[in-house]
Amino acid sequence: MSIPCQIGTSKTTLKEHDMSRLEGKVAFVTGAASGIGAASVAALAREGAAVVVSDIDGRSATALAETLSERGLRAMPLAQDVTDESAWPKAIDAVEKRFGRLDVVVANAGIAMKGLVTEMSLADWRRQTAINLDGVFLTAKYSIPALRRAGRGSFIVMSSVAGLRGSAGFAGYCATKGGVRFFAKALALECAGLGDDIRVNSIHPGVIDTPLWGTIPLGGEEARPQRRIDVQRMGHNDAPMGRAGTAEEVAEAVVFLATDSSSYMTGAELILDGGITAGAFPRRKS
Repeated sequence: MSIPCQIGTSKTTLKEHDMSRLEGKVAFVTGAASGIGAASVAALAREGAAVVVSDIDGRSATALAETLSERGLRAMPLAQDVTDESAWPKAIDAVEKRFGRLDVVVANAGIAMKGLVTEMSLADWRRQTAINLDGVFLTAKYSIPALRRAGRGSFIVMSSVAGLRGSAGFAGYCATKGGVRFFAKALALECAGLGDDIRVNSIHPGVIDTPLWGTIPLGGEEARPQRRIDVQRMGHNDAPMGRAGTAEEVAEAVVFLATDSSSYMTGAELILDGGITAGAFPRRKS
């Protein structure tokens, strides 16, 4: 049996089964009000975790937390700008005061901006870098000590296939996602070297059907919203599997890295791209 529910601006399904794999754990997800973030929140809560729903859109974060609470799941909304360093200590303190610990962190907050390098403004470049790269750094800087206090933990970085290969028109996005890819590896080595039982891994989604595709602005001095991209058509054309992925499929990878099912994984990458990065393949006919 499944329970359909509206999660932010995306539809998520909560499957009923024993909530045991993350029972007693506390998870913190940034960029959690929609898309992959919302699906990850729902999946982690479904597995028994208390989940902090962090998003710059505080109203949507609250709505999602209330939806989960109505289903008997534990969730705490948090209106947060991940680039605001001054707010991070208060955020972590609030989580530990509410739940007593922190076990899983999903650094998911991010934006995508499209534009040629020669036409992108420095302001757009810096805005994307601030959220996608600085935001992950600040998430780690202030949450790793909390994971350490809990005795162990899992830190999950949401990168992209754009962090594995280039994409014309998305140089800035590729730079940030490639940056967090290697940031995760370095952080994994730091935690292991210090003897922390904290694992750090990255996830690299490909073409995933989320609201993000409808909010990608065209970069440049006069940035403007881009018309909605046909994500399913893109997935059909670009992915060997012939379709776009879903936020729920990425969320299952988040759960895997959050649980002891991945207990011997750190500094690793999980790629969910329908085969895009596997190599060349005969193009499908539209």
